[in-house]
Amino acid sequence: MLRPSPAATPSNLSAQPDTVTGVAKTRPQYRCSECHHVTAKWVGRCPDCGTWGTVDEVAVLTALGGSAQRSVLPAVPAVPISSIDPGGVRHYPTGVSELDRVLGGGVVPGSVTLLAGDPGVGKSTLLLEVVHRWAQSGRRALYLSGEESERSRHETRRSSPR
Repeated sequence: MLRPSPAATPSNLSAQPDTVTGVAKTRPQYRCSECHHVTAKWVGRCPDCGTWGTVDEVAVLTALGGSAQRSVLPAVPAVPISSIDPGGVRHYPTGVSELDRVLGGGVVPGSVTLLAGDPGVGKSTLLLEVVHRWAQSGRRALYLSGEESERSRHETRRSSPR
């Protein structure tokens, strides 16, 4: 939730509870109710999971500040874990059979998977192999590393067996 600055007064607050006039504005985005893929324009068929009629408009707050803009998706309400159908979750295979087994069939769109372990056990090598296989099949991935230097990632990529 965006909070008004200390200088904000009731006269410059908008009628919407999550915005402040001059600080944020609402713009439409479209999100698939099945896989939560987000797109800028409405489409009849989700480009990520391929289901028809599941893309709906959602309001997105665009916070204005400095020269950059950032979007804030509205929060999804919490639900009891017992109400989630495990059979309704779509997994995308990584191409590495043992990793797919550990992940319950692959990665889930919209999820975040933390891979942790001691230095040198092969975390980066494993993930770079997955990203390489996905790139070969025309898929996209984002690799984030919290501790590696660019040089270290380059050395790991060069030493990875293909």
